[in-house]
Amino acid sequence: MPAVFVLLWSTGFIGAKFGLPYAEPLTFLLIRLGLVAVVLSGVALAARAPWPKSWGEAGRIALAGLLVHGVYLSGVFAAIDHGLPAGVTALIVGLQPLLTAAIAGPFLGERVSGRQWAGLLLGLAGVALVVWEKIRFDAGHVAGLALALMALLGITLGTVYQKRHGTGMDLRSGTAIQYGATAAVLAVLAPALETMQVRWTGEFVFALAWLAGVLSVGAIFLLFLLIRRGAAARVASLFYLTPPVTALIAWGLFGEQLGVPALVGMAVAASGVALVNHGGR
Repeated sequence: MPAVFVLLWSTGFIGAKFGLPYAEPLTFLLIRLGLVAVVLSGVALAARAPWPKSWGEAGRIALAGLLVHGVYLSGVFAAIDHGLPAGVTALIVGLQPLLTAAIAGPFLGERVSGRQWAGLLLGLAGVALVVWEKIRFDAGHVAGLALALMALLGITLGTVYQKRHGTGMDLRSGTAIQYGATAAVLAVLAPALETMQVRWTGEFVFALAWLAGVLSVGAIFLLFLLIRRGAAARVASLFYLTPPVTALIAWGLFGEQLGVPALVGMAVAASGVALVNHGGR
């Protein structure tokens, strides 16, 4: 399950590369998440899946979704759209496992061992090596930097909040609520901030279908199952493997070069994740 999750999650960055040239980021996300919300609602109703028993429970589920789907995805897409290099974005979002481990203790009562902290630092070093050749930054990237930091906080707080309040939700109805709530917010923000013009090319339709079906259903279901079954810090450490796998996919699809630092970084990141997942035993 962790390996499949990492592979599917890594393809999200490739899907964004295909789709973003044809639609602005919030508009793209609104179409994607709104579509998935409708489909999952239909699936949940047809399967007679259980729904939250109170408005409070539904609100907590929706808040987790706004953080994981809304704040994180909007931040990443908008940061790249504002010109922040993908390498810098990946490195900033790559701080998530460390930040998750730091707050998992106070909020979830989870203990992170010394070996696991070492693994988290090793994983971050590996990510830095993977994206090193693509890192560049100048004064014009300040807005993108702020958006990437927003995305980092969104996925970190969302992971912890989901672990604390959303592990008992039915994946079909609960995720439909999360996507519906996020789409409702985007329906207000997108018209206010963007032109909402879309070029319905073959590449855009493919990217939309892939991101909606494979990422927003397959990868998210796996992420929530992993959060339900494991410690937050261990689950978060899997995100260290996303940049290396994305780099391999980009090498295969687009012929992007893989230098020696990137190859070394892949091994270092994998070692860090292994240490996190076995260092507490």
